Amino acid sequence: MNRRALITLLGGAAVWPLTARAQQVMPVIGFLNATSPDGYADRLRGFRQGLKETGYVEGENVAVEYRWAEDQIDRLPALAADLVPRKVAVLAATSTSPALASKAATASIPIVFMVAEDPVRLGLVASLARPGGNATGINFYTGELTAKRLELLRELVPAATRVAVLINSANVSTVTTLRDVESAARVMGLQMQVVRAGTRQEIDAAFEAFARERPDALFVGLDPFLNSRRVQLAQLATHHRIPAAYSARDIAEAGGLMSYGTNITDAFRQVGAYAGRILKGAKPADLPVMQASKFELVINAHTARLLGLTVPDKLLATADEVIE
Repeated sequence: MNRRALITLLGGAAVWPLTARAQQVMPVIGFLNATSPDGYADRLRGFRQGLKETGYVEGENVAVEYRWAEDQIDRLPALAADLVPRKVAVLAATSTSPALASKAATASIPIVFMVAEDPVRLGLVASLARPGGNATGINFYTGELTAKRLELLRELVPAATRVAVLINSANVSTVTTLRDVESAARVMGLQMQVVRAGTRQEIDAAFEAFARERPDALFVGLDPFLNSRRVQLAQLATHHRIPAAYSARDIAEAGGLMSYGTNITDAFRQVGAYAGRILKGAKPADLPVMQASKFELVINAHTARLLGLTVPDKLLATADEVIE
C-alpha cells in the first residue's frame, strides 16, 4: 500500500466515528401545557428528574420541545398539531385539556398524560390496567380528595355554613369537581354558592361579589389557570378576610391559607419517568395508568393569623408543612 492510500485510509477511519455520532438523532419529547412557564420551575425539575431516573438528561441525550398555551385553552389543538409533524417520540400532556388535544392530534405518537379525573371516562384509555391505545399516564383525582379538602376547610372554620366554590368553566374537569363538591357539602350540611372565573378580571369580580355576600369560606377548584393566578387569589382572599382552601401547595406558598391535594411535582416526575420508559421501547398500551400516591396538607400559619383564625392542634400535627 502506497503512502497516499495509507493516509487516506487512516483519515477515513478517524472521521468515521464523528460522522456516525453526527448521524445519531437525539429523540425529542413534545411538552404541552395549558398555562405558561412562569412558576413552573419546581414542576419542570420534577419532570426532568423522572427522565433522569430512566437515563435521559435534557440537552445531552434527549431534547424537549415546549408548547405553552398561556391560559388560552382554545390554542391547545393547534399547538398539539404543530408538534406532530416534528416527529416527536413522545407527547407529554400535563393536564386534562392538553391530554385531550394531544389525543385528537395523533393516534400513533405515544402520549403520557397527567389528568385530574377518570381517563377512561375522558376517552383517553380503554382501562386503567391496560390502556390499549397510544396513551397512558398519571391520574391524580378522586372524589375522596375533594371531600377531604372540604372537610379540612370545615375544621379550620367550624362555624362555616355557607361556602363559595370558585371554578373555571373552561376546564373540562369542572363538571366532576362540582359533582364531588356538591356531594361532600350535602353530607356536611353546607350551603354552596358556585362562582365561575376564567380570566383575571373575572377573579376580581368574583371577590367583589364575595365582599358583598360574605360567604363563610371559599373552596377553589383544581384548575391550571386558577393555579397560575395563585398570587392574585391569595392576596384577594386575605384582603377580603375569606378563609380559603386550594388544591396545590403553590398557592399556600404564595399566601393562601391552606392546600390539600396531590404532590404535583411528584406527578410531573412520574410523567417524566413514563416518557423515559417509552423512549426505551415500552408501549403505552402496556403501561398501566398510575394513581398519584403522594398527597400533602400545607397550612400557612401566617395567613391564619392575619385572618384571625386559630389553627387546631390536630391540623398542625397532621400537616406536611406549616408555613410561618
